[in-house]
Amino acid sequence: MQPKPTRWKISPIAVILLIAIGLWLIFNPLERKLRDPDAIPRAITARGDLAADELNTIDIFRANSASVVYVTSIALRQGLFSLNAVEIPRGTGSGFIWDSQGRIVTNYHVISDASRIQVTMADQSTWKAVLVGAAPDKDLAVLQITAPADSLRPITIGTSDDLLVGQKVFAIGNPFGLDQTITSGIISALDREINAITGRTIRGVIQTDAAINPGNSGGPLLDSAGRLIGVNTAIYSPSGAYAGIGFAVPVDEVNRVIPEIIRHGRLIKPGLGASLADERVARRLGIEGILILNVEEGGPAHKAGLRPTTQYRGDLVLGDIIVAIAGNRVRSYNEIRNELENFKVGDEVLVSVVRDGRTVDVPIRLGAIN
Repeated sequence: MQPKPTRWKISPIAVILLIAIGLWLIFNPLERKLRDPDAIPRAITARGDLAADELNTIDIFRANSASVVYVTSIALRQGLFSLNAVEIPRGTGSGFIWDSQGRIVTNYHVISDASRIQVTMADQSTWKAVLVGAAPDKDLAVLQITAPADSLRPITIGTSDDLLVGQKVFAIGNPFGLDQTITSGIISALDREINAITGRTIRGVIQTDAAINPGNSGGPLLDSAGRLIGVNTAIYSPSGAYAGIGFAVPVDEVNRVIPEIIRHGRLIKPGLGASLADERVARRLGIEGILILNVEEGGPAHKAGLRPTTQYRGDLVLGDIIVAIAGNRVRSYNEIRNELENFKVGDEVLVSVVRDGRTVDVPIRLGAIN
C-alpha cells in the first residue's frame, strides 16, 4: 500500500496573526510619518549672553593660545633594511614662548633624547629649535627658535607662593597631537613632591584636576587672570591617560631656574665640594647620616675643614658624617641636595656633622657644582 501524503494543517490563530502583520505593514501610521515632504528647519531659540565664567575662559584662551607651541622631538634611527639613518618622531609635547628673543620653555623629558627638535607655533609655522640648556632635576628645558619678534607673544608670568587649594586653573596644550586645546579645573593640592627623570625630587609641585594628557607636558598652567602659575609636567595614571591627577612645576621655581639656564646653559647649584657615600653604605656601617668619602681640594668642604674617609695602616678611618643642614635633619643625598637648594652660591650654611662620636656644627660657604 502507498503511504498517505502528509497534510499540513495551519492553525486559525497563525492565519489571523499573518493577516494582522500584513495589515500593519500596509497601513502602519508610523511608516507613513517617517518622511514629510514639507519639513523645514526648526525655529532657533535665542541663547542670551554667555555666563561670566565662560567669557573668562574664552578670554584666557584667546589671550594665551598664541603663546603656546607644539614641540616635536625627532630621533635618528638606523633603517630596518639598510644602514642609513632615518629620522622618526620620538615624542611630542607642548611649550610656551618665554621672551621676545624666541626662547621656548618646555619639559626636559619631552626633548631629552632628541637629535632634532621642531617647534610649531599657533599660526602653524614650523621652526627648527636649538637646545639652549636644561635643568633635568627640575624637568625644565629652554629652546631657541629664529621666528621674527613680531610673531612672538611671550606668556604673562604670575606667582605660585600665594596659590590656594580650590582656585580655578586652566591648562593649554596639544594633547595627543591635537592642536591648541584648553581644559579647566581647580588646584587640588599644593606642595606635592614628584620625581624628575633623573630620580631627583621636585618639591612644591602643584596638583590639579585640569585634564592633562600626553602632549600637554611642557605647556602652561594658568590662573583665572591668564597668568602662568606652573608648567604641566606629569600625570598620575595607571593607564597613562588622564585620571584626574596632574602635576605642574610652580612658576616661582620656573622663574628662578629659566634665567639660570639662559645665562649658563644649566642650573648653577650650590654645593659642598665633597663626594658622599650612598645611604646604603651608611646602613651597612650602622651609622645614621651621610658619610663624606672625599673632599675636593680647595673646595668649600676642604676650606671648612670637613674630614674625608681615609685609610690608615689598612684600616678604614671614617670621615665626618653629615646629619643636618641649617638645622634640618638629613638622611640621604637627595635630602642634602634639597636643603642646599634653599641657598645660593656664596651663602654660608651651618652643616652639622658627627665627628669622633660627637656632633659638630661647621659653617661652610657654598660653592658652585655641576
